[in-house]
Order: sequence, then C-alpha cells, then structure tokens
Amino acid sequence: MDALLIAGTDSGVGKTVLTSALAAYWQRYHPSRLALFKPVQCGSGYAQDQYPDGDRQLYSQLFNLDQTPDDINPLHFAASLAPPIAAEREGRRIELEYLWRAFEQLTQQRSFVLVEGWGGLGSPITAETTLADLAWDWRIPVVLVVPVLPGAIPQTVANVALARHARIHLKGIVLNCVQPCHANDRDDWAAVELLQALTNKPVLGCLPYLADPTDVNKLVQIASNLEIERILS
Repeated sequence: MDALLIAGTDSGVGKTVLTSALAAYWQRYHPSRLALFKPVQCGSGYAQDQYPDGDRQLYSQLFNLDQTPDDINPLHFAASLAPPIAAEREGRRIELEYLWRAFEQLTQQRSFVLVEGWGGLGSPITAETTLADLAWDWRIPVVLVVPVLPGAIPQTVANVALARHARIHLKGIVLNCVQPCHANDRDDWAAVELLQALTNKPVLGCLPYLADPTDVNKLVQIASNLEIERILS
C-alpha cells in the first residue's frame, strides 16, 4: 500500500498546507495517479471564507484529481468539534468500516494516496479510537506537522510518544511557519537539534509562511525544499 498520513500536533498547524504542497509536487513530477483523502472533516477549515465546503472543495478546485468531493472526504460535519461530538450533534454515527472501504478503494485505483488527518494524533474519531489508532489499523506511515510557535516542543514530544506507544511508523517531522517567522523564531520555539534529540525523529524540513497557500507553483517550490524523497518514498 502506497499511502502517507499527514498528522499534526493540533488543529490549525498546517496539515492542509503540507498536504497541498505534497500533492502539487506529486502532480508536477510524478506521472502516476494521486488521490487525496480526508476521512473526516468537522467545520469548514482554515479557509472557510474562500472554501465554505472546506478542504474537500479546496482540493477539488486546486488539483486535477478526478475525485468527487465525497471521494476526497466521505464524512463531514458542520460543527468544528471533535468528530464523535460533531457526529452526535447531528444524530449520526462514525462507521470506521465505511471509511476503511473508501480508503481501500482509493489505494486500489491510484498509485499513491495522501491522507490528511484531523487535529493531533490523540484526536478521537470515535469514543474508543484516535487518529493514532487509525494509522496503526490501516498501517499508514505518518509525517507530523509542527507549528513554529511557543509550546511546539512539548506538543511534539507528546505526539511522538503517542506514535511510539501506538506502534505507528512516524517518518519524521515537518515544521510549519503558521505566521511570518524571523530566522531566530524557529531556534527559539522549535529548535531542530533539540526536537531531534528529544524525539529521535528527523526534522524533514520547514515550510515558510504562505500568504497565498493556493499558489500551486509556490507549493511545488516549498515541497522541493523538503526532504521530499524521504517523505514520499
């Protein structure tokens, strides 16, 4: 199975930006077919003014995927809450088997599947299951997005510890400047050497702040500056 899960230390840390950058790079340089998959979406995401239907709409408009919105995002809920709570508010249940079948179908049809998670690795999808559990059950390797902000280091350590406990394959960490960053901000808030020493995981690059995260050419460029082969191999 050729797939990769993009997880984060929390919500709003840049999972969509990294997923978009990797998708843009793949479609620019790989001839084989790519699929994007966001199993669950709660609320409209970070670009709700421009994309009121959330990331499923963003990905549909940004990339030539030949996927319906429901192929990209099978379960979506109106409230920006944890999935089991958002589902309960609407009188619905989250069926993991349904999500697995949708994912499995994409892996059979496409050469590579980029899966965007929700929240941190400890974020629940049901009352008994977290994103980390899903990564283990589906046997998907993971890249962790870490924001360059105060508090990034302890959040990263906690998420990596959970990944280790859940026995998932964490390829490494990608830093993301969620706001304009000075050169010393990364050293102050997300020091690479300290992160690598504490987690025993490589930092695979840093995404700069993007004023326009829908500029495909810029997305290709920033993906190229990551350790892209280690991420996508």
